[in-house]
Amino acid sequence: MRTLDKSNLAPSLSSLGLDDFAFQAMKHAIEQPHGIILVTGPTGSGKTTTLYSCLQDLNTPDVNIVTAEDPVEYQIEGINQVHVNQQTGLTFASVLRSVLRQDPDIVLVGEIRDGETADIAVKAALTGHLVLSTLHTNDAAGVIPRLIDMGVPPFLIASSLILAQAQRLYRKLCPLCKKPTEVNPDVLVANHIDPAFFEGATLFEAGGCPKCNNIGYKGRGAFMEVLPVSDAIRGATVKGSPADVLRNIAIQEGMATLKDVGLMKVRSGITSLHAALEVTGSE
Repeated sequence: MRTLDKSNLAPSLSSLGLDDFAFQAMKHAIEQPHGIILVTGPTGSGKTTTLYSCLQDLNTPDVNIVTAEDPVEYQIEGINQVHVNQQTGLTFASVLRSVLRQDPDIVLVGEIRDGETADIAVKAALTGHLVLSTLHTNDAAGVIPRLIDMGVPPFLIASSLILAQAQRLYRKLCPLCKKPTEVNPDVLVANHIDPAFFEGATLFEAGGCPKCNNIGYKGRGAFMEVLPVSDAIRGATVKGSPADVLRNIAIQEGMATLKDVGLMKVRSGITSLHAALEVTGSE
């Protein structure tokens, strides 16, 4: 069971801790008049919070924004929010069809769970709507093969998808008690990390104090892997290229992987290497 606090406001896009490449890519994507933006990650990784951060930037009196959610996680004035209820037949697909009859400028769909919803969302993105939604994949590049698996033709994905983002929540070190540490070279080797990446940096590990209940960590942030859909990505999508090919193209074009983003947070002293690797793995 997830506990939702609707009294909290979603953070602004600029406060999410994105690196410059990722922030500019996200900013550019949400400024587009139409297309689809997909955020992916496991349950409880902050995907909806990220989407609402985008809506905070887009929510002006002259923009018609409608959401279809299960459940409604944030309440924002000026946005028409619809609660999806699968048990009564109010599925994401049926609500999305109804929502589109209102001719909104922007549509947030809580989650694309099936091929029918994916098809409607993609077609909405191709007919003048900016669509924001979530999926469950391991990384940003995996969004494209997932949509293909759902039955969306590759050429429609290439024509509609403007950005995919993967994210994971991580634990932030308590700033009052974090302590400098030396990294075990064996850990770097085991996790395929170049020691030169941390050269000249002071790394920290968890301490423990009354302010953090002696845990050593206080608060959470999100590692975000942002993949803007370029011409090269579109071309590879139409060819049905696998996720690893799409991922390599994105990296060549400037994308930082989840692991890279995590290591940057470690280098800057925001989290520990242990906390970063526990959510990004050793890939």
